[in-house]
Amino acid sequence: MPAKSRFTRLDAFTKTVEDARVRTTSGGIVTIVSLLVVFYLVWAEWSDFRRIVVHPELIVDKGRGEKMEIHLNVSFPRIPCELLTLDVMDVSGEQQTGVMHGVSKVRLAPQNEGGQTIDMKALDLHSEDDIATHLDPSYCGQCYGAPAPPNAGKKGCCNTCEEVREAYASVSWAFGRGENVEQCEREHYGERLDAQRQEGCRIEGGLRVNKVVGNFHIAPGRSFSNGNMHVHDLNNYFESPVKGGHTFTHHVHHLRFGPQLPEEVTKNLGSKALPWTNHHLNPLDETHQETDEPAYNYMYFVKVVSTSYLPLGWQSNGGQGDIPPELVPIGGHGHGGDGSVETHQYSVTSHKRSLSGGSDAGEGHKERLHARGGIPGVFFSYDISPMKVINREERAKNFVSFLTNVCAVIGGTLTVAAAVDRGVYEGAQRVKKFHQR
Repeated sequence: MPAKSRFTRLDAFTKTVEDARVRTTSGGIVTIVSLLVVFYLVWAEWSDFRRIVVHPELIVDKGRGEKMEIHLNVSFPRIPCELLTLDVMDVSGEQQTGVMHGVSKVRLAPQNEGGQTIDMKALDLHSEDDIATHLDPSYCGQCYGAPAPPNAGKKGCCNTCEEVREAYASVSWAFGRGENVEQCEREHYGERLDAQRQEGCRIEGGLRVNKVVGNFHIAPGRSFSNGNMHVHDLNNYFESPVKGGHTFTHHVHHLRFGPQLPEEVTKNLGSKALPWTNHHLNPLDETHQETDEPAYNYMYFVKVVSTSYLPLGWQSNGGQGDIPPELVPIGGHGHGGDGSVETHQYSVTSHKRSLSGGSDAGEGHKERLHARGGIPGVFFSYDISPMKVINREERAKNFVSFLTNVCAVIGGTLTVAAAVDRGVYEGAQRVKKFHQR
């Protein structure tokens, strides 16, 4: 027998000799059950350790001079594409009148014919279809008292109907159907407009704006500035041969600020986290408004909140901060090379009114009065929140917590199993002694 060391008296795990141990069938069953319970709980702890959770944080948005993308898809079943104009303006003084890039107009068949797509055309001034290639090279069309547009195909000339319209807009003149304008009569502008009167239009695409307070709107007629006022040429809109006239009945298929979250991101978020995302819950998606009145105005007031999604292992230098916005194509802004996404969520309130003024007595609100006048159309006014939401992926627990929980599972399960086994054994012994009396 080996000599005792000085640590013998410190042994907290005293041993029993093999001959003093009693093995029972109930003890074997309890051992098997306890091992199964241990394996199950350890696997549950491992799964919880591997689980990724999203922790939201709220901070002050310190970004400066940033850009923001707006992606929209809106249908107007009772107004043709020829009459619709998309304009953007903000408090910095920047205006994008008649947005040309990144947005397409899709001609839709009349509602009574199904409203299917007829044709799609990008909003591109002076496209190849508009170039008058059959004209004499020395031809220089007059602009009828207006200055030639600086982006005309031939400097100092208005060779197409579109260039005459552009020249009129530059001096805030109404254009109408182009009667007595040689270029428009040659291109049959009035006839082409009348042929599309029964059609609808869908405006889809994306545009990039300054990340400041502003608005974008879809209204009839070409827009121009008259003094400090932004106005539209409404002649062709109100002077319509269509019975009942054109109206701004519309359907917002989707509207989002910033990129769409990828599918794998929403899977990580889970159903409980979806309320903050803009993947399925853009408030204006599938919004439908209907009116039979041509002089009607819809306004949506949008509050935009910057939102970042930072995946597990995110690095602060993995974004697009060093790339000028003009070098990033529409739709590519906000996606980091490390899987991070810079996007926006928003809330919205809406208001609608008749431009003829009056009260809402028909809706039971006699006290609610509307001002007279304005521009018919659909207006989206957006404001930028000073706060920013950061949604960061993290492990549910660290490795030390995992090891601690595993030890607790093993120790606790075996302790409970030992107590159960002891109780079963003592009970069996008492029953055995009772029967032996």
